[in-house]
Amino acid sequence: MADLARWCVRHRLIAVLLWLLAFGGVTTAAAVAGSSYSNSYDVPGTEAGRAAQLLKEGFPGLGGDSDTVVWHTTTGTVRAAGVERTMTRTLDRIASLPGVASVSGPYGRQGAHRISPDGRTAYATVTFAQEAEHIGKAEAQAVVGTAKAAEGHGLRVELGGSAIGLTATPREHTAELVGVLVAAVVLFLAFGSLAASALPIATALVGVGTAYSGIGLLGHAMTVADFAPMLGMLIGLGVGIDYALFIVTRHRRGLKRGLSVTESAVSAVATTGRAVVFAGATVCIALLGMLILRLGFLNGVAVAASLTVVLTVAASVTLLPALLSYIGPRALSRRERRRLAEHGPRPELPTGLAARWSALVERRPKLLGSLALAVVALLALPTLSLHLGTSDQGNDPRTSTTRKAYDLLAEGFGPGVNGPLTLVTRIDGAADELALDNLDTTLRATRGVASVTPATYASGGGTAYLTVVPDSAPQSQDTSDLVNRLRTKVLPRAETGTSLDIQVGGVTAGYDDFADVIIGKLPLFVGAVIGLGCLLLLVAFRSLGIPLKAAVMNIAAVAAAFGVVVVVFQWGWGSELLGLGRAGPIEPFLPVIMVSVLFGLSMDYQVFLVGRMYEEWLETGDNRRAVRVGLAETSRVINSAAVIMISVFLAFVLSGDRVIAMFGIALASAVALDAFVLRTLLVPALMHLLGAANWWLPAWLERRLPRVSIEPPECRAAHERLGKVSVAELGKEEQRDVRDIPG
Repeated sequence: MADLARWCVRHRLIAVLLWLLAFGGVTTAAAVAGSSYSNSYDVPGTEAGRAAQLLKEGFPGLGGDSDTVVWHTTTGTVRAAGVERTMTRTLDRIASLPGVASVSGPYGRQGAHRISPDGRTAYATVTFAQEAEHIGKAEAQAVVGTAKAAEGHGLRVELGGSAIGLTATPREHTAELVGVLVAAVVLFLAFGSLAASALPIATALVGVGTAYSGIGLLGHAMTVADFAPMLGMLIGLGVGIDYALFIVTRHRRGLKRGLSVTESAVSAVATTGRAVVFAGATVCIALLGMLILRLGFLNGVAVAASLTVVLTVAASVTLLPALLSYIGPRALSRRERRRLAEHGPRPELPTGLAARWSALVERRPKLLGSLALAVVALLALPTLSLHLGTSDQGNDPRTSTTRKAYDLLAEGFGPGVNGPLTLVTRIDGAADELALDNLDTTLRATRGVASVTPATYASGGGTAYLTVVPDSAPQSQDTSDLVNRLRTKVLPRAETGTSLDIQVGGVTAGYDDFADVIIGKLPLFVGAVIGLGCLLLLVAFRSLGIPLKAAVMNIAAVAAAFGVVVVVFQWGWGSELLGLGRAGPIEPFLPVIMVSVLFGLSMDYQVFLVGRMYEEWLETGDNRRAVRVGLAETSRVINSAAVIMISVFLAFVLSGDRVIAMFGIALASAVALDAFVLRTLLVPALMHLLGAANWWLPAWLERRLPRVSIEPPECRAAHERLGKVSVAELGKEEQRDVRDIPG
């Protein structure tokens, strides 16, 4: 690390130009290639996946995205001559628009079911030629504009569907701008130097910007969700600014000790830079753990987010030292430079609130540790009611046309019309057709079914489907129960004596299958992520206690973050106020991504906090002193880093995207809990209580572990010396408590 930093400082112009060239080249390539994102949640082998495949093979015309145009009259009915004439003309115009394959309206014998029983609401189905991810925003906007032109004289027109959702006006880069501005303010307050506070932001922006464009290119090589770039930016800005903050803080400390700019920058990268690389590696391991699930949808998210972390870490240990050499002594504020010139170099003593807090934790570890546990348990309680399911346009903000269309359909036709189930099967002969024709009678008598459309047969024969409208909303547990009832009881009886093999598909069925697959693999996934993270900490800190405590703390942080997400999004406490729509279930893929990200991020503060304690432990062999000094010297910078990361994450609530807002609130709450409760309270309290046992490692395991450590090279001799000392001997050493706190 020292050699790399020294090269970057000596060849600072080359280092900066290489990063600018990479940023410009990747951005240009992404602009030329365009984006190719996909939100396909299909899981091979599930029943909903088989139903979708059968429908696509038998009815190619249904392969495009289906959206709805809904109109409602405040006076009279939709059958009035004026309304019918206006909407018929409007639907004809929509049918002639580019990208629209067909439009099915309510006027005529075939469409009577598209008019509500009270006659005041009707809808038409607009089928595009392509799936939603391949539809241009301009094409969807043309449909919205044409439909909205029919409004007036007591006639409301709203639109819903995946393609229509593309037209929602995003709050362009508002989240990123707010997060960066808050981070800049916190950095300036922490450093007192405009130049020093600008460097972490500049470094993070270059790394994240390169990764953002790289994710766009990645979408051409594998399945990448459309929220992956935003998620990568959210994670990258948070960790990128924090990583640079830690290195700049160490560099400033070196300058105050009298080191030259070059020596200080090289030393900062050789020490704190090691911790940055190690912390970034833990984040990537946690993210890439999603590959264990072998789900194409999550593979792209894992690789995209990991790419962002890798590039931000690389920028922190290469671009940042080059920039530090450019600003020279201006990394210190004017007052600090003046004091250094007048009084000479002095060690930076941990004083003030940080030192007093560290001493308080040492005096009251049991009381403060119990208080921290109570806070974590209280926040984690709502996680017990976590419900995974469909979050649809009914959860959009109430001002959006998609939400209005959803509500109009639910009021006029019942909640189930927003998420019909599709029953698809292959047919072989007249007996199968007769059984299928008789099935609609059985289905109508089934509990939870509102209506059933007659079977539709493919023109070439061989495939047929029925549409079942539940009497409950798509995200309701009652609809999930209906899916299960159809699959286990109703349809198996109907298939008896025939060659029918009816598959149940649709939005709710697809999400339920997706959730079942994820839940089934979740224990393996969590075990693998925790196991790999603990192994990495074991190798780095040569201790059994450190990785075990880290695993428990990280699980606690994840559980508490889930609790906050459940309260805001599932229970709906403040969701409408924040512009995030009404309450609804949590997306099935969210727990996996959140576990990966939160586990990785929560390891960061563990590494920086315990890493400093470890340095002191290697020098003194005194656990109480190591914990006290480590907490006193790192708590201030950890708290500053946490405020920055929380601000960045919460700013993404302004994105207007429900999924990204979930990530933002979850990550912000986890970081707040991690920094202010776990790492600066519970971890040091436990380490004081455990004493020298924190650093114990069996001799046989010590001999077999590879030498991969985050401590500076000069500390390794001390580590080898301490490795030969027993816990009992260390306990005797600790009795010689050192009360003074050196710099």
